[in-house]
Amino acid sequence: MTLLPREEGAAGIRGRLLGFDGELYRLDTIYGQLTVDGAGVSCKGAACPDPGARVARIALSGSPVLGERLMPALIEGFAAARGLVVERGAEGRNRLFRLRAPEGGPPRAEIVLASGSTGEGVADLLTGAARIVMADREILPEEIARVREAGLGDLSQPFRRRILALDAIIPVVAPDSRLGAPERGLSRASILGLLSGEIAEWSGLGGAPAPVIIHLPGRGPGLRQWPEARVPEGRIPVASARRHESAAAVATAVAADPMGFGLARLSTLGEALQVPLADGCGTRLVASAQTVKTGDYPYVAPLSLYLGSPRLPRFGRDFLDYLKTPAAQIAIRRAGFVDLLREEIPLDRQGDRLALAIAQARPGDGLRELQRLVATLGGAVRLSETFRSAPGGADAQVRANIAAVASALEAGQFDGRRLILAGFSDGAAGPEGGGAEARRDAEAVRDAIRAAATAADFGRVRIEVAGFGDLLPVMCNGGDGDGGGPDQSHGGVPDDWTARLNRRVELWLR
Repeated sequence: MTLLPREEGAAGIRGRLLGFDGELYRLDTIYGQLTVDGAGVSCKGAACPDPGARVARIALSGSPVLGERLMPALIEGFAAARGLVVERGAEGRNRLFRLRAPEGGPPRAEIVLASGSTGEGVADLLTGAARIVMADREILPEEIARVREAGLGDLSQPFRRRILALDAIIPVVAPDSRLGAPERGLSRASILGLLSGEIAEWSGLGGAPAPVIIHLPGRGPGLRQWPEARVPEGRIPVASARRHESAAAVATAVAADPMGFGLARLSTLGEALQVPLADGCGTRLVASAQTVKTGDYPYVAPLSLYLGSPRLPRFGRDFLDYLKTPAAQIAIRRAGFVDLLREEIPLDRQGDRLALAIAQARPGDGLRELQRLVATLGGAVRLSETFRSAPGGADAQVRANIAAVASALEAGQFDGRRLILAGFSDGAAGPEGGGAEARRDAEAVRDAIRAAATAADFGRVRIEVAGFGDLLPVMCNGGDGDGGGPDQSHGGVPDDWTARLNRRVELWLR
């Protein structure tokens, strides 16, 4: 086939048609693969698409968490914002959404959703069956390599990934669980013991004399790619575990099984009961919109879109722009997921952490440091953007938080206010070393935000940094237990767990 320019005298392009999305032609030519805007050319040849096929179309493939719940809600919201109506249908095993004007007429656009797994989404990207991967996990290095080798872009680049929403992996039991008092929580050691079969009876945790029935997502080669696999951390789950096709099915099964214990998602909790994560100092971590946004809950699972090459049609780019809007975030929340809207958390809602800080205060200067913290943060509110790894690293959530703060600075949302970047350490470096380390982390975040906010007027906002060492910990540095339960023999909280939670930079606004 040949694409002939509408402008006289210009040369045509000949090649084999690889695809047409209603706006852009993709051709395999003697110069390699080319993408050509269909508005400026006419097509000649037997392979040319039917003129009636000029409907913008994008195909997404991947995780059913996105494909079956989140994306349909966002498509409906996008259509409503554009004054369009959505007609739902099927295309083979895939879901088809046609967007058209309320008064009828031809479709304005089509969106196809194929639900399988994140790995299957990558495979569809490689074959050309999809342009976007719906992912409930990080794309693996070998997947990035295959996509790059296929000439479809580098998925490790930040602009290739869009975090849409947040979810969390949570331990669950039935409302009438044989655990006895689920609200007291379980230590991570207990959770690992349950999953591995080391704890086979509820009586081993102070509950009723009944066996534990483990419920987990489906067995298969892709199991270790599930975000749920982060919790057992490589341990092999007990062979008798009952497998289910989805996290929602796990929650449903556990809710009906008084002897059951499983890993589900916050978005699919249903009638099951979330079990808090406990430590030996009385702290209880519960997954909520606030703790998931701040990362104060350890098992956060971002839900993302990975964009392959070539570029999307205009309709697809408009859809991606819509996903950043407050209206899209409200649709995400209504669909049962944690949105990305900024939250404000006053200091007086930090009671548990302040109590733990007071209880763990060091003799001598410990109380003095707490007074400095209260003097610095008093009257301020904590913003939900929190930074738990080096800003230049591979953590997509850190990059997203830096971009969100930079955008707010550029929009003047903090004009006339004070932003305080408060660094905290994990206690490993000791009082003096931890304070210096925490301040360095806060300075690194400040520099990353300044570098990203190229259009901000920093004369209108004051940015301060402070380091508070191991004050205000999220979890106790000195123990791992279930509130004095009988599983204390299972060992202490590994340093990497408390370090990940406690070493952080918080953003406060006054």
